[in-house]
Amino acid sequence: MVLDLAHRIEIVQSRMADAASRSGRSHDEITLIAVSKTVNRDVVDEAYGLGLRQFGENRVQDSVIKYACPLPGDASLHMIGQLQSNKSLAAIRLFDVIQSVDRSSLIASLEKHASAAGKTIDILLEVNVAGEAQKAGCPVSQIDDLTGRILDSPNLHLLGFMTMAPYTSTAEEARPVFSELRAHRDRLAELFDTPFPWLSMGMTNDFEVAIEEGATHVRVGRAIFAE
Repeated sequence: MVLDLAHRIEIVQSRMADAASRSGRSHDEITLIAVSKTVNRDVVDEAYGLGLRQFGENRVQDSVIKYACPLPGDASLHMIGQLQSNKSLAAIRLFDVIQSVDRSSLIASLEKHASAAGKTIDILLEVNVAGEAQKAGCPVSQIDDLTGRILDSPNLHLLGFMTMAPYTSTAEEARPVFSELRAHRDRLAELFDTPFPWLSMGMTNDFEVAIEEGATHVRVGRAIFAE
């Protein structure tokens, strides 16, 4: 049986609630970001009509066209794909949160454009916890330095951290990646005496394990949009 969008959203939210319950958390602590990069604007609008408010996109240029008519004011758009520094200005103009900040040159570019625009940008530091060569994200060895650089940037607001776990045969294999990012977040919060409330981790294949390990935001595409 092919499920419609409403039923797929309901199933994902139910799985999120169950994972939260298993880890002694409230479902309200976890935000679902619908990764809408493969669907057109009509489907995004349908998902909004069904109650979703957070959407994730991978490409700046495609998103500029897709959201030429902005989302309603209570919705948020997240940049979750690798961001080139020369797209910083466009990203600042379009996205509410940039989750894929991973290097000092990008930090500098975002700060420059945000300062010129007179606005503060919410960002996450993306960490390549598993050290996969083909994936974006800063190495674990650079987390402290880049966190400090962001905190020293007046127009950048560091909400927390993001990671992508390796694609594995079972979700359980991704657990150490999520656990490690949470440990780094806790350590950095103490080191810099700054709360970092967001942990964006977990996708269609492993979001339940991510929730059990402390994810506050999960990025789910296929399970919602049947990509």
